[in-house]
Amino acid sequence: MECLFCRIVAGEIPARQVYADEHAVAFLDINPWHVGHTLVVPRRHVDDLLGKPEALTEIAPAISAVSRLLVDRLAADGLNLLSSSGISAGQEVFHLHVHLVPRYAHRPGLRELMVKEQGIDLDRVHHQIVGEH
Repeated sequence: MECLFCRIVAGEIPARQVYADEHAVAFLDINPWHVGHTLVVPRRHVDDLLGKPEALTEIAPAISAVSRLLVDRLAADGLNLLSSSGISAGQEVFHLHVHLVPRYAHRPGLRELMVKEQGIDLDRVHHQIVGEH
C-alpha cells in the first residue's frame, strides 16, 4: 500500500485516532492549523470527492460525530470543514479527507483559518479529546 491514509486506516502507521466507525476513521492532523485540527477519511480508498461523490455521504455521520466531539471536548467557539479535490485545489494526499478545524474566539474568521498556531501539543490535545471524561 502506498497511500498514506490507507496505511493509517490499516494501522501500519501510528496516528492519534479520535473516532472510528465502519466507514470512516478520524485522527489528528500531524501539522495542525489550530488546536484539534482533525482529518476524517473513508476506510476504503477514494482519491477525492470528485471521483466517488457517494463517499462523502458514507462518511457524513463520522464528520457530524467528530465535529460535535471536537467542539464539546475542546470548548471551541466554532468549526470549519474543508475538503480539497485535485492538485489545483491544494490536495496533497490523494485519499479523500475532510479537515475539521475547531475555531476559537481569539482567532476568528476565514483569514485566520490556515494561519498555523505554533506549539500545539498533539498528545495533550489527543488526551483532551479521547481521555476519560
